[in-house]
Amino acid sequence: MSRAIGMIEFKTVSAGITAADQMVKTADVEILEAQTVCPGKYIALIAGDLSAVNAAVERAKSVREEELIGSFVLGNPDASIFPAIYGASQIDEVNALGILETYDAASIIVAADVAAKTAIVRLIELRIAKGMCGKSYLLITGEVAACEAAIAKAKASVGEKGMFLDSSVIAHPDPQICRTII
Repeated sequence: MSRAIGMIEFKTVSAGITAADQMVKTADVEILEAQTVCPGKYIALIAGDLSAVNAAVERAKSVREEELIGSFVLGNPDASIFPAIYGASQIDEVNALGILETYDAASIIVAADVAAKTAIVRLIELRIAKGMCGKSYLLITGEVAACEAAIAKAKASVGEKGMFLDSSVIAHPDPQICRTII
């Protein structure tokens, strides 16, 4: 059994808490984060064995389908996702800066996993719908070509669900910009 993560995102707090409760009652999973995010949506991020996470997310999706915004299950998430979510990434230098923005919370984590596995890049931050009216973004760094490849692949993965908002890659960002993001 492999370690996995999964997430649900609901339009309302009531639906989200109800679904999160069903997730932990359905399978042996651990809630990593469960909270209200802007604008009054609810997310729950869980971890456990792949089969348990999959069962829990599937159960949560069926609880209040009309309120579901998004969900995912990642069977082998890139380890750099966790420090990026909690703003604890240790970045010394920013060669290029890749930015990808989405309309939801769930797709940004999948996009970050895709980006991290596409090229030699480092995740700087994953901002998950907090203070952004439900939008989310990721920041990556690496060589210019690596950031371009990673952002393009992540953009394609998000675009499949219609959640892509915007992206860019900045070659050699000014030190003042780097200080604001690190």
